Amino acid sequence: MTPPTMWRATSVQACGLWPFAAGSGAPMSGVPLGQHLYTGATVCGDPISWFTRARYISNPSLFMLGMPGLGKSTLVNRMLIGLSATGVVPLVLGDLKPDYADTVRALGGQVISIGRGVGGINILDPGAMGAAARRIGGEAGKALTAETHGRVLNMVAALVSVVRSRPMDDHEQSVLSAALHHLRERAPAGRAPLLPDLLAVLQEGPDRVRAVTLDRGDARRYHAAVDPLHRSLLGILDGPLGDTFASQTSTRIDPHAPAVCIDISRIGEADTQLTAGAMLAAWSDGLGTVAASHALADAGLTPRRWFFTVLDELWRPLRAASGIVDRIDALTRLNRSLGLGDAKITHTLKDAEALGNESDRAKARGFVERAGMVVCAGLPRTEMEELGKVVGLSEREIDLVSSWSSPPGWATAGTYEEPPGRGRFLIKVGGRPGVPIKVAITETERDLHNTNSRWAASEPRQWPAGPEEGAA
Repeated sequence: MTPPTMWRATSVQACGLWPFAAGSGAPMSGVPLGQHLYTGATVCGDPISWFTRARYISNPSLFMLGMPGLGKSTLVNRMLIGLSATGVVPLVLGDLKPDYADTVRALGGQVISIGRGVGGINILDPGAMGAAARRIGGEAGKALTAETHGRVLNMVAALVSVVRSRPMDDHEQSVLSAALHHLRERAPAGRAPLLPDLLAVLQEGPDRVRAVTLDRGDARRYHAAVDPLHRSLLGILDGPLGDTFASQTSTRIDPHAPAVCIDISRIGEADTQLTAGAMLAAWSDGLGTVAASHALADAGLTPRRWFFTVLDELWRPLRAASGIVDRIDALTRLNRSLGLGDAKITHTLKDAEALGNESDRAKARGFVERAGMVVCAGLPRTEMEELGKVVGLSEREIDLVSSWSSPPGWATAGTYEEPPGRGRFLIKVGGRPGVPIKVAITETERDLHNTNSRWAASEPRQWPAGPEEGAA
């Protein structure tokens, strides 16, 4: 049967049509996402708008799960475009495919490439936080300098964990912290120290570093304490990570860019260590830029800006080494300022279950528990039942999202049929009933975001270069 025509009107206009008018209850604050699957009403939402304006959530964060190819990154791209129009700065900190580079270029933003022979990041460079600390000065500048030290220490420890495939020992972190303090105090003005400089400090063994090793004046005790760390740093320099992290950063993040994407898609799929290191370095650099912007705004030196960070393919760094969960958690928690929303994207909760120990698995599950919004694309029923233990899903919601994970039917030759779950999402907030939506993308979005572009015969779209676009 032909479905009846649906009409929409305001409550003032429709009040005379009672009882044929009904409210849908769909949220209308934020970026327009799509239509409610049952009522057809427009559904709007994003972590920042639901935190600042609608007050639906107490934490401006989003965690998205779903099988590949069902439109997760397409929905996040729409949020980036909508939030950018309201003045929020999108930060894609580690674009693996790339899914977001063309969108950032179209927004007039900055795209930075990281990879062997393309560009890298000096993980000892204080970057925007160091520049902001010098500009602010006084006690506030000293506090920002201390936070900068913590961020650099955390990043070096993360790389060591990637190389070792296990966390650093606690006394090694004390040695590393003392060496970084010594290095910063003696670094020449205008030049950021490099990893070879850090190795030279360990080899030299200044009093400040020796004091935390409890060597008691015995050179053999000192070297026994620092040699494992020394070997790991040598492994970074002479191993698969050296080309990317051993030299000065050639292109820094532009703190004034309307959007930023750090493109790591040129790193090979099987190069797990370099991928994890590049993602961690990108997150550290990007979140440091956010902290610097807020510190400058607090000091009255620049206007206040809000940021929205995207951490896609979260499972890849999680699996790189035991203890990486701690580093990711620390990187995101070090920024104590407001004005930062984030989206973490992965495939399933089993990505967390694949981690090496129960402590890491519990911390990874905590990413979902702390998220203000949880968005589900198509997932198998067993996965939805596990997710229901964390976020609270009804049987009907489990059945609905499970049905979206089915493959398309056997189409006739020469035709294309989309999977039934593509573009369908369930938005969960706390114990509220989920909001099922259907996203229909525009032609502009289709051109900007095509994850199957390698299978197309057409030429890639060329966008004008954004400010300071280049290799990092």
